[in-house]
Amino acid sequence: MNQPTRARESSENQAVLYLALELSRKNWKLAFAWEAGQKPRLRTIAAGDIPKLLEEIRLAQQKFGLKNCRVLSCYEAGRDGFWLHRQLEALGITNIVVDAGSMEVSRRFRRAKTDKLDVQGLLSRLIRFWQGEKKVWSVVRVPSVEHEDGRQLSRELETLKQERTRHRNRIVGLLVSQGVLELKAAKDFLAQLETVSLWDGTSVPPGLKGRLQREFARLKLVEEQIRLLERQRQEEVAGQDTRAMEMVKQLVMLKGIALTSAWVFVREFFGWRQFRNRRELASLAGLAPLPYQSGESLNREQGINKAGNVRIRTMIVEIAWAWLRLQPQSRLSLWFQQRYGPGSRRSRRVGIVALARKLLVELWRYLETGAIPEGALLKRA
Repeated sequence: MNQPTRARESSENQAVLYLALELSRKNWKLAFAWEAGQKPRLRTIAAGDIPKLLEEIRLAQQKFGLKNCRVLSCYEAGRDGFWLHRQLEALGITNIVVDAGSMEVSRRFRRAKTDKLDVQGLLSRLIRFWQGEKKVWSVVRVPSVEHEDGRQLSRELETLKQERTRHRNRIVGLLVSQGVLELKAAKDFLAQLETVSLWDGTSVPPGLKGRLQREFARLKLVEEQIRLLERQRQEEVAGQDTRAMEMVKQLVMLKGIALTSAWVFVREFFGWRQFRNRRELASLAGLAPLPYQSGESLNREQGINKAGNVRIRTMIVEIAWAWLRLQPQSRLSLWFQQRYGPGSRRSRRVGIVALARKLLVELWRYLETGAIPEGALLKRA
């Protein structure tokens, strides 16, 4: 009976109700508290039932004796995306989306894991976060609806190209398993399939032939969708005057960067994020160095942390290799050749990551200020 009284007293000084959500496909676990160390109020609702969620918030406020209090909530980033965050914000609830991989865990013993324990752990960290422990986890930057939608084209293209590779490999694998090594998934594949002979001179069995024909049909469908999306991308770059499209055009002017990489850089990174310095830029791309130092006897580098945008990290490393070939007289290429060129193959692979990090910073400065990377060439008009 004392807790509601204290809650009413604290509500005069902007009382706070903390809410943690553990999301799953069928049910959501809710945990409420209004101060640290308090036994949480646990509830379970059907997934996506927003009216029931609001009712549980009202009941929790009534239980703790809070009136007109501020509600602070959180949930882990995952398959539910950001729609719930936007819904909660629209309802006046201050919500944060948490990077699940950034949360601290004990390494001393095997850890029990249930939804009930997880939601209580989230609630405890939420209270600590709002009480000043900002490093208790990493908060996900939620893009706007427009920026999130702008990433769909490049991500669909990425998925389709992976599917195209799988279809081609499957066709080749099925043929190789029968001793057919020369037939490839080209335009005249179906015609060649009718005339090709197996290792003993016989024709392709009807079951295998049917499977290859259907696999080739799926491959052609995927290739057609890739062409449509690439055409749509070109039309958007040519027909839109938005800041994002201007950045794409600006990047494409640099020799060594084509439309695909420029689109990924802008849509996934530069087009919606604001960077304060080069360290933040490298960190968000997962390219920040990861030192390991213990006293005076142990001091070594562990590579990069990889805790960032994997698409940007993969793309900038590919562009770094292309940069060496297409921009050999740029300052970055000369630096790489001087420091890593005489070294081993492993040394160059380590060096290309360092070059990628420096190149990403130069591209950021180029987009922000228009300063062309030193020694870099632009494409001919």
